[in-house]
Amino acid sequence: MRFIFKTDYDQDIRIFKHSGYWWSYSILLLLLAAAPFLVSNYLQSQIVFVFIYATVGVALLILVGFTGQASLGHAAFLAIGAYTAGFCQQNGIPFFIYFPLAGVLTGIVGALVGFPALRLQGIYLIIATISFGAIVEEILARWESVTHGNEGMRVRTLDLFGMPLPRDSTGFYFLCLGLLIAVILATLNLLRSPTGRAFVAIRDSETAAKSMGIDVAAYKVRSFGISAAITGLAGCLYAHKMSFISPEMFTLLLSIEFIIVIIIGGVFSIHGAILGAIFIVMIDPFLTILKDDVPALIGSLVNTFGADAPTAAHVRDKAASIASMPGLKGAIYGLIIVGFVLFEPTGLYGRWLKIKLYFQTFPIYKAATFKRQKTYVKSERNR
Repeated sequence: MRFIFKTDYDQDIRIFKHSGYWWSYSILLLLLAAAPFLVSNYLQSQIVFVFIYATVGVALLILVGFTGQASLGHAAFLAIGAYTAGFCQQNGIPFFIYFPLAGVLTGIVGALVGFPALRLQGIYLIIATISFGAIVEEILARWESVTHGNEGMRVRTLDLFGMPLPRDSTGFYFLCLGLLIAVILATLNLLRSPTGRAFVAIRDSETAAKSMGIDVAAYKVRSFGISAAITGLAGCLYAHKMSFISPEMFTLLLSIEFIIVIIIGGVFSIHGAILGAIFIVMIDPFLTILKDDVPALIGSLVNTFGADAPTAAHVRDKAASIASMPGLKGAIYGLIIVGFVLFEPTGLYGRWLKIKLYFQTFPIYKAATFKRQKTYVKSERNR
């Protein structure tokens, strides 16, 4: 068990609390750097999607986890960043200009969305962000002179200072990894700043934050803007990774996937955003296996237990039809969310902390260590 003796107030705000952080993250970084040379092209592509989803997860974490504002419209922010990249590229604007431009433009739109959301909370704020996503999707479909409408837009290979970076190249892999690392470090520094502490204060209690002189409205708008800007940067790389974008790609289901990232990983931790991104990206291959292999397995099991061949074939076909239902993926996502909310609200990272603490304090570990406590007072009715 590790004991940390603090002798300086600066130790409370250090990014790396002790030497264990240095060697563990160094090993992880070395493994990520070596991954493109050790894994297949398919797995490398999946890791790139993990980087992009994790970047959006960190952005959503700033808004939802640290400021306490709900959002189901981040697919729209991703779309704005993606279409900014596609439009600028078609007009001959270089990458080093339209990449930050995508973040700035999306951040401005996010701040504008934050203004009407100031008077909304809870389910009403969620409805407002869903409406915003639907509006953006309709604009993308109708504004054909810019977005090419439902025909979609082709995004060419990324060109960085004359060096092409194809979407499956090692260079593009490291570009996405670099963006994720930069976003994580910037977010950690944001949380150590007065702005980040104001975000957390608003999340914990708006009434207490107001009594401390925090401008709640301004910080909520700032949180929306920062979260949207980071998502816009991820959208730019997402467009190059997909090489083709259309309005149908940025639906409510994609926003739900982003919410699943932080719910499954852990809504109060950057580690959780990374773990959630790994889970949500890797679940697609699992669902593919489920659709392709499980019906045949069920049919063989039925045949093994004595059923005749026509009955086994009928059961196999029935299982295949269920596995190919159009709403199956959304239903599985819903079950996953409900399961984590009910049985593991702290997410995968919270479960990891419990396991680690169990071994650190064995045999004196108490199961009630992580029991949630009510931290509000009865007079505070607006939360």
